[in-house]
This record gives sequence, C-alpha cells and structure tokens, in this order.
Amino acid sequence: MEQESTLDSIVRVRIRSLRKARGWSLDSLAGRAGISPSQLSRIETGHRRISLDQLTAISRALGKSLDELVESPDDSDVVIRPDRDEHRGVTTWLLSNDGGPHGLTVAKMRITHQAGGVAPEDLGVHPGRDWFTVLSGTVVLHLGERVIRVEAGQAASFSTMTPHALRSDRGPAEILCILDHNGERSHLHT
Repeated sequence: MEQESTLDSIVRVRIRSLRKARGWSLDSLAGRAGISPSQLSRIETGHRRISLDQLTAISRALGKSLDELVESPDDSDVVIRPDRDEHRGVTTWLLSNDGGPHGLTVAKMRITHQAGGVAPEDLGVHPGRDWFTVLSGTVVLHLGERVIRVEAGQAASFSTMTPHALRSDRGPAEILCILDHNGERSHLHT
C-alpha cells in the first residue's frame, strides 16, 4: 500500500509540474482534459483519488503517455550499472539507451583482457565503422595484420570490415566508444 501512495504522490507532482512547465493554469489544463478546475485542484493536492478516465484525459492533454505519468520511481533510469563479461575480459556501461542519436550506441568499456597473441578467431568483422577514445591506460588495437597502440587521450576510428580486436596493455584500459548498429551487436551482445 505504501508503494501505491508513493506512486500516487509522484503522479500528482508530475501532473502539477508538467502543467506549470507549460505555463498553464488549473483552468487551462482542466479545460483541455475535460474536467472541472476544482477536480484537477483536488487531484493535484491529493484530496481526490485519480480515476483512470481522468488520468487518461490529463495525460492526453499534457501530451504524455500514461506510462510516462505512472512510471516506477526506481533509479534504473538514472544509474547505469556495469555489465561484466569475465570470459571476454570486458566490463561495459551502456551510456545511451533505446538506440542513441542516429542509431548510434555510446558505451564506456573497461578492458582487462591483456594483449598478447591474438588468434584469428578472436578477430571480428562486421559492416560499418567503430570509433573509440582511450580514457585511461593503453589499448592495443589488432587491425588485420597491424598492431596499433592507442594511449590515453588518443582516439581511433576504423572500418570494421577489417578483422579487429581490442586488448589492454599492461593493466586495465578504459575507453569511450561509439558504435553503429552492427558494432553494437558484435561488441556488446556477444
């Protein structure tokens, strides 16, 4: 029951905040939602329970979905938790969700898999381009027959049709990378 009252309170605050952000009076939103200003006032102040019909009308008037008004108040929309892949020696923080701008994905990666002999089966190929900048440490980029050291403060961009793999050099390395759809599938979902 406590969760219900907390969610109820959050919905009331969201309605009032959205109304005020638009510069609308109680009368203005009430008119758009087809309810009386006194009903809307009592809804916003918690003196009246919100019926589904009223919530639907208010959300439509505010240009929001019901989901946006009643989403759970947990921290998953704020805190980005790491995804650890011990086998690959990579920890990933997915910084963009729902496919970032222009279908690109932004991720921070911590690479602990050390450089050394990279077997041909460790090299990946996919359509597109990858881009990354090294935040700390040194990354060894295996790009076809080439082995390229990319140090903190440097960036790299390359065609991903060339077989490639990333490893760290003498300790963990952290990168910020931008991947297209194919890069995301290859690097983050393997």
